[in-house]
Amino acid sequence: MPTIEPSRDDWQLMRFGLDLTIFDDLSDPIWLVETAVEAEAAGWDGFFLWDHMVSARASHVTDPWIVLTAIAARTSRMSLGPMVTPLARRRMTKLARETVALDQLSGGRLILGVGLGAHDDSEFSAFGDEGDRRVRAQILDESLDLLTQLWSGRPVSFEGEHLRAESEPFLPTPVQTPRIPIWVAGTWPAKRPLRRAAAWDGAFPIKAGADFTYQMSPQEMADVLAFVDEYRTSGGHYDLVHAGLMSDDRAADSELAQRYAEVGVTWWLEHIYPGRMSPADIREFIRLGPPRTT
Repeated sequence: MPTIEPSRDDWQLMRFGLDLTIFDDLSDPIWLVETAVEAEAAGWDGFFLWDHMVSARASHVTDPWIVLTAIAARTSRMSLGPMVTPLARRRMTKLARETVALDQLSGGRLILGVGLGAHDDSEFSAFGDEGDRRVRAQILDESLDLLTQLWSGRPVSFEGEHLRAESEPFLPTPVQTPRIPIWVAGTWPAKRPLRRAAAWDGAFPIKAGADFTYQMSPQEMADVLAFVDEYRTSGGHYDLVHAGLMSDDRAADSELAQRYAEVGVTWWLEHIYPGRMSPADIREFIRLGPPRTT
């Protein structure tokens, strides 16, 4: 069994991104693209957007995929992606085309965040999508297997309980090899989502029952890493992703980030949500740049 305990060099390479809940005041596509450009200039390493159709907590919601496409064309360095997209309401052929095109457009900077989606099942059932979470979990697993086949450049043959596909190679393939990285989100301490995450490239745990401010403690993140490590079947780099909340005191923020880095967190995603700050204050916060653990 491989171990993914971080080395001290890994701690010094912790990366910092922004995770935006693109509702209400944060739903303007032009503002989001301009904010991403400023974030890259300020030294942030990633820019990630929620993926919802509707929300009980918002009246305005935008489409992350169109916005991410524009961001990919206006930036050159930052990683980007949906955080997260619920695969149970996506067609894998369409998603394969979208992700490969976005990976090409960005020069290989896409990270695909996936999960079951909102705990409010009505976001799914209201539009005829599967509302039962257990069934959505089955579809998620099948979707990941089918999606990676579609990315492979080889003939596609898939027969699952919910999904089926037979196709000639689905070309072109992603820029990144062996494929686009996949981070799997899940609530903690529920074990099944994080066991699923162990099979892919990263785990994005959030605290069960929390609202927008769902950050976890360093000890909880260490517990997640220990659990995931039990089920890892391959070595190599593995991302442990934390959604956190900083202040405007970068010295204190750096000390806080170091506590997470030391237990194995590789990415800090600063969680930006409606009501936390005004759009103007968000811009000012982003211009401060990320705290570094070095």
